[in-house]
Amino acid sequence: MQISTSARSITPSMTIGMDDRARRLRRQGVDIVSFAAGEPDFDTPEVIKRAAAKAIQEGFTKYTSPAGIIELRQAVAARLEAAYGARYAPEEVVITAGGKPALYFALRALCEPGDEVLVPIPAWVSYIEQVKLAGARPVPVPTEAREGFELLPSRVAPLITPRTRALLINSPHNPTGAVYSREALAGLVELSRQREFILLSDEIYESMVYDGAKHHCVPGAWPEARDRVVLLNSMSKTYAMTGWRIGYAAAPAAVAAAITDLQGHLSGNPNSIAQRAALAALEERVDPGEMVAEYDRRRRYIVTRLNALPGIRCGTPRGAFYAFPDITELLGLPGVPKTAAAFSEYLLETAHVAVVPGEAFEAPGFLRFSYATALPRIEEGLDRIARAIADLV
Repeated sequence: MQISTSARSITPSMTIGMDDRARRLRRQGVDIVSFAAGEPDFDTPEVIKRAAAKAIQEGFTKYTSPAGIIELRQAVAARLEAAYGARYAPEEVVITAGGKPALYFALRALCEPGDEVLVPIPAWVSYIEQVKLAGARPVPVPTEAREGFELLPSRVAPLITPRTRALLINSPHNPTGAVYSREALAGLVELSRQREFILLSDEIYESMVYDGAKHHCVPGAWPEARDRVVLLNSMSKTYAMTGWRIGYAAAPAAVAAAITDLQGHLSGNPNSIAQRAALAALEERVDPGEMVAEYDRRRRYIVTRLNALPGIRCGTPRGAFYAFPDITELLGLPGVPKTAAAFSEYLLETAHVAVVPGEAFEAPGFLRFSYATALPRIEEGLDRIARAIADLV
């Protein structure tokens, strides 16, 4: 059967692929230490699970509005205003089946074929593929390790053309752990005003910031830009709800209506039970503080250990739960595989450690380590990597 050109053009997700391989090896009895999965290792809080069980017991298992239940949209709007001063009516909030559909529907609602979407590099694996699937053209915007991978307006401005439709912002950032400064974000907001493009602000890691860093919610910090911003978020990271698949978009009314129409035809509505669970997370004000404190402890440990390995340099991430070391020097040593992808294969096959190569994020020469795994397993994984490197050099 013939597969469509658009489907064949998709690059499979290397993060999902590496995590799937680790799972298969585990089923075969292999003890795998995985730094691949970008999901909390903490369980979903009990108050959230109880709300889901109650929804099932009460028979709340039917279709909902394509935009999501009004109570959850009201709760999202209330939280955005209370936390960041970002004001949205419930009609401007759309609940989606995770953060990925929120981004895809926003791109489909806003982009014409041939429009350009600026994507900071390194980039989360789905950004570029979703832009292409929406019929637009991804335009890479380079960021640099020596600048903390911050998205600087000076790097964005030369790439803006009459076809520029949107700029993707992701802070805190996957995979680098960068947290964009207020100054940088202010410059990007001003560029969007001058050059008339949209800001797609993915703030899924909003709660995970360290070392005094502050997350700046774009429509909250710059309310004058609200009509040019689509805020994207999810319950997955802050509330350890990755498998529940609940995200949302907050946008001007016309954009929210278009996203709702797209969702109505493509997936119908988000899961009714998961919506009730998400509502409990917001109404009960579930606090991720303990989880974030543990991530911080792991973050400091993993960065110290990585920097002690030969040929590896790792900056200290200020957000999310990823370390993103530069292994270029290591790859240049005799006997070592010459690409990050090949080195990650070597680690999986010989050390039984799963990491994601930088090629997945358009960043060859880097590796992504998720420290959303228990500290003893992080210690074991790094011990294995140290031995694997010693065997090569």
